[in-house]
Amino acid sequence: MTNQEIFDLIACFDRSGLTSLRLTRQDVTIEMTKGGAALPAAPAAPSPAVSAPAAAPAPEGRVITAPMVGTCYAAPAPDQPPFVQAGDRVAKGQTLCLMEAMKMMSEVTAPCDCVIREVLLKNGELAEFGQPLFRYQPC
Repeated sequence: MTNQEIFDLIACFDRSGLTSLRLTRQDVTIEMTKGGAALPAAPAAPSPAVSAPAAAPAPEGRVITAPMVGTCYAAPAPDQPPFVQAGDRVAKGQTLCLMEAMKMMSEVTAPCDCVIREVLLKNGELAEFGQPLFRYQPC
C-alpha cells in the first residue's frame, strides 16, 4: 500500500461509524480502533517553577499542511531552484514540495489554483503531521 492509500483509509475510518477495522493485504496488516476505554490517568507530576515557552501562533488565512511526519524539501535536488516561492501563482495539483518519510518521497500539491503568500518551513526541516507548510490565497 502507498502512503496515500493508508492516509485515505484512515480518513474514511475516522468519518465512518465503525469502531474497529482490520485489513490484510498481501504481507501487510493494518488494524485500527476508536472509541475504546480510556486508560487510567497517571498521577500528576509537580509542575516546575519555570513555565514552558508559548507556542508560535498559527498563520492566518488558508494553509496547506503536512500530510505526514517527515523532512520537507523545497526543491527536487540540492542544486535545483525551489518548486515555489512566496508570490508564485500555481495551478491545482502542482508540486509545492516533497516530504520524505522512511526513505519514501511524497509530493505535496496545490489544492486549487492559488498564489503562494508565504513559505512557512525551510528546506530540510522536519515537519509534523498537520503542521502548516504554505499560506495561500485562491485565485
